[in-house]
Amino acid sequence: MSSSNVPNEARVIPLRPATATPTAKAPAAPGPGGPAKEPLWRHVVGDVLRRERQAQERTLKDVAEAARISMPYLSELERGRKEASSEVLAAAAQALGLGLADLLALAHDEVARPAPVRRAGPAPAPTAEDGRATSLTELTGRGRPAGTRAAVSSGPVLLAA
Repeated sequence: MSSSNVPNEARVIPLRPATATPTAKAPAAPGPGGPAKEPLWRHVVGDVLRRERQAQERTLKDVAEAARISMPYLSELERGRKEASSEVLAAAAQALGLGLADLLALAHDEVARPAPVRRAGPAPAPTAEDGRATSLTELTGRGRPAGTRAAVSSGPVLLAA
């Protein structure tokens, strides 16, 4: 039998059922089958970094230069595409005027509160409908570049140790 008579087709074995849709960043809604899926740490930290940067009205370029990391890498961190080392996280936090503990505390708060299902694309900046601050910059005014105003929270502010 010559090789020209054999069809040139590959056998494809699906890894997931054909009905499944990729939802790497979206936590599954709690249902009859069990609890909600835990978010990935890199997504949570990335959301916090982006929210803090946007609260300070700073550009990716500005923060990346201050942190001494590349702008594309910072963008990938914010989008949850890269797992950052503790050194990189500390540099990014410092560039935003935060300590590493502040960044981790904000990420902890994100994980501890229930979140709505996320959709594809950039996440909108969270708003606190009850008047609470949604970022450490908004809460304390820390980390702002010189000459900028802090956002003012109109409601009570709770600090936890």
